[in-house]
Amino acid sequence: MHVVLAGGGTAGHIEPALALADALRRQDPTVGITALGTERGLETRLVPERGYELELIPAVPLPRKPTAELITVPGRLRGTIKAAEQVLERAKADCVVGFGGYVALPGYLAAKRLGVPIVVHEANARPGLANKIGSRYTKHVAVATPDSKLRHARYIGIPLRRSVATLDREARRAEARAAFGLDANLPTLLVTGGSQGARRLNEVVETIAPALQRSGVQVLHAVGPKNELPQPDNMPGMPPYVPVPYLDRMDLAYAAADMMLCRAGAMTVAELSAVGLPAAYVPLPIGNGEQRLNAQPVVKAGGGLLVDDAELTPEWIQQNVLPVLTNPHRLHEMAGAAAEFGRPDADELLVGMVYDAIATRRQG
Repeated sequence: MHVVLAGGGTAGHIEPALALADALRRQDPTVGITALGTERGLETRLVPERGYELELIPAVPLPRKPTAELITVPGRLRGTIKAAEQVLERAKADCVVGFGGYVALPGYLAAKRLGVPIVVHEANARPGLANKIGSRYTKHVAVATPDSKLRHARYIGIPLRRSVATLDREARRAEARAAFGLDANLPTLLVTGGSQGARRLNEVVETIAPALQRSGVQVLHAVGPKNELPQPDNMPGMPPYVPVPYLDRMDLAYAAADMMLCRAGAMTVAELSAVGLPAAYVPLPIGNGEQRLNAQPVVKAGGGLLVDDAELTPEWIQQNVLPVLTNPHRLHEMAGAAAEFGRPDADELLVGMVYDAIATRRQG
């Protein structure tokens, strides 16, 4: 069996694809896996690092919504679809699994031409154009939010890294806090604005950190590798404030934390829910509003708080986050609600959908 993964561009598309690849190989070490990508995407680094084959095709950016620009897409796609077809033919592909992004649409259209089964995975609450089109060609459509409007949608969550999906936060807490130089017993706030950091979150947290410390809360703060590290004033006897450029062990960071302050990307929401970590979500104020939609279900379930970027202030954290961090019963309730919403087995469910798609085509 050979599966082609179409999910290049950003980590939000690539990481679920790689998690699926790992799950397929766990079930059958002989399965062939090829990832489609473009030379401009993160997949040029991430896919080879994980040991999978990468085939590059030309990039054709797509409009987020149906617009006049959409009329020009078929012509611009023609060469890219042909390149994708050649990859599928060389690989003798049994299935194409798309995750959105630049390479998903040519992957879907090439698979349709060649009669190769298609599986679609949509991570965001508001689907992109590629997956909207791809969902017309298959009944095997997986989504990460329970109220998705994609046709044939089946709610499974997002395939996650094994280190996160299987994380026991309580069992790893002492180890994790020691790794970051944190106190083993104090309530802990984890802050990150994603891999590059978020200036708004950084500024607010730097301002409020001393007040959190005075209230008995320690802070682990990933500011982003290109941002200047704050100089903490860790007085003797005060809970630590630990700023770092980047967190390359998110599993340990999650285990160390009692609550997180973060953006609301689909992958972040899925990971926090899977490990049962409550969060104060601050949706990115640009784009099409999908981050707010990503966070709303878990917040509604009681597993998090939601605040607009413009309303995030030191006072808001003092009034809304601090009372949670200093209330063990509230933390426990929110952690349970987040975990109830989480789907740590999404990778295995998606493997099942791949096998179903292949079996359906063979029976047909």
